[in-house]
Amino acid sequence: MTEVPEYVTVNLANWDERASVHAKSPDYAVDKFVGDASFLSDVVRFDVPLLGDISGMRGIHLQCHIGTDTISLERLGASMTGLDFAPAALAEARSLAERSGASARFVHGEVYDAPSLLAGEEFDLVYTGIGAICWLPSIDRWAQTVATLLRVGGRLFIREGHPMLRGLDDANREEIVVRYPYFEQPDALVWDQPETYVETDHVFVANVIHEFNHGIGETITALLNHGMRIDGFVEHRSVPWDALPGHMTRGDDGEYQLTDAAELVPLTFTLQATRIV
Repeated sequence: MTEVPEYVTVNLANWDERASVHAKSPDYAVDKFVGDASFLSDVVRFDVPLLGDISGMRGIHLQCHIGTDTISLERLGASMTGLDFAPAALAEARSLAERSGASARFVHGEVYDAPSLLAGEEFDLVYTGIGAICWLPSIDRWAQTVATLLRVGGRLFIREGHPMLRGLDDANREEIVVRYPYFEQPDALVWDQPETYVETDHVFVANVIHEFNHGIGETITALLNHGMRIDGFVEHRSVPWDALPGHMTRGDDGEYQLTDAAELVPLTFTLQATRIV
C-alpha cells in the first residue's frame, strides 16, 4: 500500500474542517448560486475576459473545493468535472450542484492521481483556480498531469497567487519585506494558522498546513517540457483576499490591491497554454 505523503495528510485535515464553514460564508455566496441561475463566482467573473468562450468544451477543474467556480464554468457553457482531495468539500460541491440544478460531476482524488482516476479521459479545458498549486510539492508533476488530462489542442487556464506575493512576509504590518523562498524547495513551508480566509467565529482544531512556492520560470518551463505551448501570460496588481494585512485596500470588484504601492509587485498571474504534442 502506498504511503500517503505528510503534506497530503496535514492539508486534508485542514481543508476538511473548513469546507462547511466556507459553504456557509457570504464570501462564497452559495445562496446566490441557488437563487440565480446566471450567478458566477467572483473568481470566475474576474477570469471571463481572458477565459473567453468555453461553450461546448469538456472541462476539468482541478482542486475544485466546494464547487462554486466549477458550477460557474458550467454556466458559461462548459461540461464540467471537478476534482478535489477533501471529501467534506466534495459533499458541499455535490449539495450545491443539486440545489442549483447544475450537472457538474465531482470526483474525489489528489491532483497527481487525476489521469488514473479518470481512466484516461481527455478534456478540452483544464482550469485551476486561485490558491491551488501552492498545496502541491512539484510543479513538474502538476504540468505532466495537466498535459495528460488534455487532448491535443486542449487548453490550460490558471489564475494563481504570484510567487512573488508568496515570498512576502504577510505578518509584517510595517513594511513590505521579502522573507520566504521564491523558488520551489524540496521541503514545505509549515504554518500553524487557526483562522481561515473567510470571517467566522468557528474555532478550528486542524490548523497546520504545508505549502510550496513555484517560480514563474519553473512553472512555464514545466509546461513546455510536457508538450505545452504558452499562449498568454498576464500579471495582475490584485488578489481576491487580504493577502498582506495592513497594506491592502479592497476595491469595488472585491479584489485587494496594495494601498500605497500598487505598482510595487505583481500579486496574481493568469497563464494560458495549449497541448501541442
